[in-house]
Amino acid sequence: MDFNIPADVKALLAKMDDFIEREIKPLENQDDNIRFFDHRREHARTNWDADGMPREEWEELLREMRRRADKAGFLRLALPKEYGGQDIGNLAMAIIREHLAAKGLGLHNDLQNESSIVGNFPQVLMFRDFGTPAQKDEFIKGMLAGTHRCAFGLTEPKHGSDASWMETRAVREKRDGVDGWLINGEKFWNTGVHIANYDMVFARTGGKDGDAKGITCFLVPMQAPGVKVEFYYWTFNMPTDHAHVTFKNVWVPDTAVFGPPEDGLVLARHFVHENRIRQAASSLGAGVYCLNESIDHARTRKPFGKPLAANQAIQFPTVELMTQAEMLRLLIQKTAWEMDQMTGPEVQLYVSDKVSMCNYWGNRFCCEAADWAMQVHGGMGYSRHKPFEHIYRHHRRYRITEGSEQIQMRNVAGYMFGYLGKNRPRRGEEH
Repeated sequence: MDFNIPADVKALLAKMDDFIEREIKPLENQDDNIRFFDHRREHARTNWDADGMPREEWEELLREMRRRADKAGFLRLALPKEYGGQDIGNLAMAIIREHLAAKGLGLHNDLQNESSIVGNFPQVLMFRDFGTPAQKDEFIKGMLAGTHRCAFGLTEPKHGSDASWMETRAVREKRDGVDGWLINGEKFWNTGVHIANYDMVFARTGGKDGDAKGITCFLVPMQAPGVKVEFYYWTFNMPTDHAHVTFKNVWVPDTAVFGPPEDGLVLARHFVHENRIRQAASSLGAGVYCLNESIDHARTRKPFGKPLAANQAIQFPTVELMTQAEMLRLLIQKTAWEMDQMTGPEVQLYVSDKVSMCNYWGNRFCCEAADWAMQVHGGMGYSRHKPFEHIYRHHRRYRITEGSEQIQMRNVAGYMFGYLGKNRPRRGEEH
């Protein structure tokens, strides 16, 4: 076994660090853009008079960062080569995501917006794998050019993790000789609809409540008659782009069907799977940042005439958390490496439980590390003049979204106790 970071990835990290210092840090500091990252960050980012949505100047700064990263060749690294990327794989992405998050808050990697100099683009891969030729041509090109933005409408007021019980319905209806669908329902936490021109809306088209089959995904224009953004939910970490959207007699043609009819949940699983391992790596990096800052502070802060670091009450909890970080890194990178050796269906069969382990423990670790950093820094740690409260508030979200801790643990238990495949063989050991 070789646990060294691959040479090509190490070279990439060095190039990224140089790019951040040359182009991103100066942009972060010009025209008082630092207000989006210092103690003013929540207020600077939030338009309190517009339902708490992100301020336009904040989102424009993120777009400019991405434009520069794309020009420098970093933004599309994870994408296939036919889309201008380098298809660097899950292991490289895990290493990069941890590296960038471990630098702390900054324009180079703002996780509140899933915005980074190295993009994630799960929807591009969804269109590559499930889109019709016409959808691929329109949406992949459009998303990479910035003309098309798709929100993701799965969760509902009464149904979150139990997506197979969703109440949104779509029934066949022909209009002016065109076959199509009439959609009625509502979605919660429909993130990003304020800038989206399409929403991926999941609706039951067959089967019965609780069936995994019978759910279809539709590409619904946000400007379609009957689509209405009712409300934006203010959250623990502002600004918000998490909307309650209703769909009342919304008609779309057959060409709006995205992915396999009646098997739309395969798209939802595709959306979250790569996100979960990368999210875990980001949480690891952010947590390690909190611990490193705590160590530095404990060595220089001298209450009662000696450094805080001399106290076992400071040493031991920090040791425990850093031990978790070391173990997490090994599990995340091993799982990411395994994912790179497999197809998508094989990942679902053989390492889905390991991805869930990485995700729920990584997110919990980050929250614990941020909380401990606040404690070590005392009153200043509780203030907004340190980044720990922001890191905690943001990563606390990840313990709920894209599969809560309990759903992730349920997935692990399903494999462990045989509910999702009794005596599942290791890859290569099938008979």
